[in-house]
Amino acid sequence: MSFFTKLRDRLTRSSAKIGEGLDDIVEAAPEAAPAPAPAAPAPGLVGRLFGTSPKPEEPRRALDDAMLEELEDMLVQADLGVDTALRVTANIAEGRMGRRLSSTELKELLAGEIARIMTPVARPLPLYPKKPQVVLVVGVNGAGKTTTIGKLASQFRAAGKSVMIAAGDTFRAAAVEQLQIWGQRAGVPVMVAAQGSDPASLAYDAMARAEAEGADLLMIDTAGRLQNRQDLMEELAKIVRVIRKKDPTAPHNTLLVLDATTGQNALNQVETFRQLADVSGLVMTKLDGTARGGVLVALADRFGLPIHAIGVGEQIDDLDAFDANDFARALVGL
Repeated sequence: MSFFTKLRDRLTRSSAKIGEGLDDIVEAAPEAAPAPAPAAPAPGLVGRLFGTSPKPEEPRRALDDAMLEELEDMLVQADLGVDTALRVTANIAEGRMGRRLSSTELKELLAGEIARIMTPVARPLPLYPKKPQVVLVVGVNGAGKTTTIGKLASQFRAAGKSVMIAAGDTFRAAAVEQLQIWGQRAGVPVMVAAQGSDPASLAYDAMARAEAEGADLLMIDTAGRLQNRQDLMEELAKIVRVIRKKDPTAPHNTLLVLDATTGQNALNQVETFRQLADVSGLVMTKLDGTARGGVLVALADRFGLPIHAIGVGEQIDDLDAFDANDFARALVGL
C-alpha cells in the first residue's frame, strides 16, 4: 500500500469533517438545487450495451459573502486557525464572486490553496556529509518522539546510512525501554545510561562512540517535561553546550515532534520549543487519529518551518516524507 493511500484512507476524521463541511456549505442555500435537467436523449449504442447513463449534475451555489463566511467558520473549526482561514477564503474569492460552484470545485480550490501554503515547507530532512550528523529530537512526552526516532532510523538504515540512537530521556525508564525495542526493530544500536543520570553526558559519550565508529547519523532523544520549562530549558541548553565541545556545528538538525491530536495547542508547543531549542524542522504524528489535521496548515502558514515527515500509524513504515499535494487532497476528501 502506498503512503498516499494510507494517508487518504486514514485521514478519515479530518477529511470527513472538511469534506462534509464543504458539501453542507454548497447545499445549504435554496438556490443550490440543480436546475431541472432537460429530457435526456435516448441512449445510444454504447449506453444500451453497457447500461451507462449521464451522472446527475452536482448542486451548485453562487459564491457570495454569506458563503465565504460559512467557509471561514468551517475552516476555523477544522483547526486551520483564524488568520489562515481568512487568507485562504480571500484567495478563493478573488475573481470568483458570483460564480456558481459545486462541492467538488470548492474542494479542488481549497486543496489548491492548502497545497500552495504547504509546498514551501515540504522538505525532507537534509543530509550532510559531516559525520556524525547529530539530530536532536525534542517534543512533549506522548507526542511520539520515540516511535518517530525508531521509524526514521529504520528508513535511514534502509537507505544505506549507519545510524546510532542515544536514549537521552534518562528519567523515564519506559521511554528508554521503548527506544530499545524500536532500535531492535530498526537494527540500530541504542546507547543508554543509568536512570536519572545526566543526559548531556550520555549525549557526549554517544557522539564520541558515533565518531569512533564512523556513524552517519546520531539521533538523540530528549525529555519532554513542559511542566517546569526552566528545568527543561537548562537541560536542553546543557546538552547543546556539551555536544558542541565535540563538534561546534552540532546539532545539525533539531526536530520537533508534534501530536496532531493536540490541535491548536501544537502552535503553542512550537512557540515554546523555538524558545527552548533552535528548532530546524517539524514531524507531525498521529494524523490517523484526529479530526484536527488542519492544524498542520496553520503551522506552515504561521511559522514556515520545514515539515520533514508525517505519521499515520504505529507500524515502522507509517512515517514518510511530507508531500504537500497529497496531503492537501487527502485533507479535503478528494
